[in-house]
Amino acid sequence: MNQRLQQMLRVGSTAELVAALLMGLSYPVLMTAALLPELWTFVVAAGVSYASDHYLHRRGSYLLNRLSRFRAGLSLRFLIRQLLLVLLLSRMDMAEDPVSFTAIACFILFYALQAPHTALTAKIRARRRLPVITRNIDLAELGIGDGPPGWLTSRAMEKVQHLDLFAVVGVLVVARTGESVYGYVGMGATLVLTLLYTGLLARHLLPHRLPPTSEEFLEWFDGWLRRYRPTTVLYFSGSAESSYQVNMWLETMEELGGRPLVVLRERHTLARLAPTRTPVACVPSAVHLMNMDLSSVRVALYPANVGKNIHMLRVPTMKHVFIGHGDSDKVASINPYSKVYDEVWTAGKAGRDRYALADVGVRDDAVVEVGRPQLAPIQGPRHPEAMPTVLYAPTWEGWTDDPGNTSLMLAGENIVRGLLAADPPVRVVYKPHPFTGTRSQEALEADARITELLREAAERRAEAPEFAADAAKGADSMGAARVELARIEAEMERLHASAAEGVDEAETARDALRDPRTSPEAAALTARWNEAFWRSFPAWEHRTITGPAPALYECFNASDGLVSDISSVVSDFLASGKPYAVTDSAGLGATEFARRNTAVRAAEILDNEARGLDAFLAAVRGEEDPRAGARAELTSYLLGPEEPPAQQRFEAAVEALAARAEARNAEQAAQSAAEDEPLTGAHEAPATVEGTVR
Repeated sequence: MNQRLQQMLRVGSTAELVAALLMGLSYPVLMTAALLPELWTFVVAAGVSYASDHYLHRRGSYLLNRLSRFRAGLSLRFLIRQLLLVLLLSRMDMAEDPVSFTAIACFILFYALQAPHTALTAKIRARRRLPVITRNIDLAELGIGDGPPGWLTSRAMEKVQHLDLFAVVGVLVVARTGESVYGYVGMGATLVLTLLYTGLLARHLLPHRLPPTSEEFLEWFDGWLRRYRPTTVLYFSGSAESSYQVNMWLETMEELGGRPLVVLRERHTLARLAPTRTPVACVPSAVHLMNMDLSSVRVALYPANVGKNIHMLRVPTMKHVFIGHGDSDKVASINPYSKVYDEVWTAGKAGRDRYALADVGVRDDAVVEVGRPQLAPIQGPRHPEAMPTVLYAPTWEGWTDDPGNTSLMLAGENIVRGLLAADPPVRVVYKPHPFTGTRSQEALEADARITELLREAAERRAEAPEFAADAAKGADSMGAARVELARIEAEMERLHASAAEGVDEAETARDALRDPRTSPEAAALTARWNEAFWRSFPAWEHRTITGPAPALYECFNASDGLVSDISSVVSDFLASGKPYAVTDSAGLGATEFARRNTAVRAAEILDNEARGLDAFLAAVRGEEDPRAGARAELTSYLLGPEEPPAQQRFEAAVEALAARAEARNAEQAAQSAAEDEPLTGAHEAPATVEGTVR
């Protein structure tokens, strides 16, 4: 019931749900108290109303967005409270009191002052938004000054509305004591503070406080491009949830020779960008992007097939490559759109064969096998402790209702129940895809049920005598790990603060000359955090892991086996050499499922009832692993050979394609020069003969 209410009201926690219900109930109580009239009931209800509204704003609750859509936005909620206060005064026989008249005039003037306040806030934000938002690029030449402090612009509308509290409290004190002076002081404070707030904002529109105009910035940025002369661009456009698709290529870009550049198209991607030392330019406007001087770029790399790719694909002086965001047997890996690129890079021969079999127009000579440079952090089999760990990492539900997209809805609970019932026991780590539930309510509900299953199982296990004794024995060590985690997170927060999305875009870009998260200190902190995280709870405790940390590959390293679906997760896990199982959610049957999906040919295939788990768990425990040889062979086929290293092959592919682009541009330049030469021969003007009459 609690969960259904949270979903219905669009709130993210029980505390938000309570605040939402209190805020909703406060208005009928306020009206009832005003009509009766009951002063103290009105005071309490008003306090609850203000407090719950403020809490929901501070939490960034989506409910407030929904209320605005239904014409119950912030201004209307405050106006209703003020009108109910006037109604209370009227019912208390204070309608003819000068305080009542003054209160009405005060509230009218208060709303009138909000118009310039809102206009100034919008103008400042617009002027301090850059046409190109950068990271790791020195903007010192532009002389960008400090923007308004965060306390002045963050949630500005909410803050200015809450200034009515002085007037409301003052009037309520008058209603209780009869002393008019309290009302006038409160109303005066409300109006003076509103004027002061507006004046403080106005100061930041003075010419010397403003950053360059869009035209000035774009002119400067074109100059920076001509000086830096980027040679390879990683280009990305996508939703906020898909940011992982570009993040996985950032370290590869850092290792490239030449002068790499990351080009993003959405601000939300910049806010979620992983640590990188590579220069980054976020260009939201297609017009701005298409007018930039990118003549030095020879290779453009695309991790995703999206419509906005056309804005870069139109440039003929560079070669365009689809690199994708993972190797898998999904339909996305044979998308016909891929034929628009000059080349398609795959991890191993399997990718080449997929395109050949699909016959979607991608030529075989356009496919280049470059490996998967990102897989270097994945470690091989570990020596399982007393209890092995199994990672369940289903993919998301996809854009269609194909039952083969994910195991989550049809098989997820059966898989988890089977793992929880395993004898000898295993520890289950559940890490759902970041997109889970973004399209399907059924997937969201399945995810919630699995999370609850694991929570209950963890509680039961903790109460069992043998596990409780083990927990007691390691309590000091786990306590120390949790203390260390808190300390590390505080240090990471300090490093990440300047890399986070700032309130002021221009100031954030100015200060983001070097991402502090890429420092050796940050790398060491991340490694320490990962180690402390797994030590902070018992090795037998089931866990659900959402969010970016610990990362997927870190979960690979902490597990002894994987259960997943057809996705790049399976192909990447092969690099570990550990046993894995894949679910035939569409019910094709093991033979047909393996025929259609290369990545399952060394897997234990599960059906929707989770049959096949026993054989998989035997391999995880090291009891019997008949597929070990097949895994090694399949790894080479899917991901390419171990030598030369994938990073080296990737760089060689970039260099070879850049040379082709250079040759093409030289040929075009020569052809253009030939066409521009003066006409000669038969079309040449005749020489002048001496003595000819002129």
